[in-house]
Amino acid sequence: MKCLVTGGSGFLGSHVADELLKAGHKVVIYDLKKSNWIKKKHKFIKGDILDKKKLNNALKSIDVIYHLAALADLDLSLKNPIKTVNYNILGTVNILDLAKIKKIKRIIFASSIYVNSEQGSFYRVSKKAAEEYVEEYSKKFGINYTILRFGSLYGARSDKSNGLRKIIESGIDKKYITYFGNPRSVRKYINVIDAAKSCVKILSSNYKNKYLILNGKKSFPIKSVLKMVQRMYLEKKEIRFNIKKAVGHYINNPFTYKFRKGKNFVMKNQINFEKGVKGLFKELVGETRWLLQLW
Repeated sequence: MKCLVTGGSGFLGSHVADELLKAGHKVVIYDLKKSNWIKKKHKFIKGDILDKKKLNNALKSIDVIYHLAALADLDLSLKNPIKTVNYNILGTVNILDLAKIKKIKRIIFASSIYVNSEQGSFYRVSKKAAEEYVEEYSKKFGINYTILRFGSLYGARSDKSNGLRKIIESGIDKKYITYFGNPRSVRKYINVIDAAKSCVKILSSNYKNKYLILNGKKSFPIKSVLKMVQRMYLEKKEIRFNIKKAVGHYINNPFTYKFRKGKNFVMKNQINFEKGVKGLFKELVGETRWLLQLW
């Protein structure tokens, strides 16, 4: 099939584009800028999801849309509620409206497990509204969809807004590691490669018009995650917590709410979390420190 990946230059999108290519699909990446991760076999189109005319041209001969482009940084979303509405809601409606006209076979929409939380501020609200639009377009115009509610993603190519990356980088050239949130927080992490592989598997007709929850197998208290990162540094690091700066974030345990809709989709052979964290640590902190530690 021929797939368009909005946000295909980004963290999750670039991995999804890679996995689609491995599975034999043709891939068109639609994004604001070209990244270093784009392969020769990927077709890249520079464009904005708010530019309906350009988006319309990009959808020529497309079978499936992976709509991953969004304003996903909680801090930016909190500061820019109008921009959040434009990209996360209006951008999604543009995709849906053109999908209706182009008779796209299916839309795969990236959402979040936090849509049913009381926290998450404008980001959560925008994703919840976008889900409703996807479902309503399906009811009214017969557009097939799969809504993917992702847990806490981590791994290679993450940007500076990524939670686990923030934890690791907070300790670089400092005597402490800082977590912006409640010490009692619990997270389920899923490696971005596992998430991307799952995105390809759900192309099966079994997952048409479904809500799927893509998450890790095991819950980790944030304290244990911090201690894991602490052990990876050569230098002794103190662990600190900063709740005040976590405005709009999931300060409380994000699993204290009930899931509405959604079936868990968990791959059997997920990347071991500690192994995945070590890989990310090497990428962010540097090979030299890592090799010294092993020695």
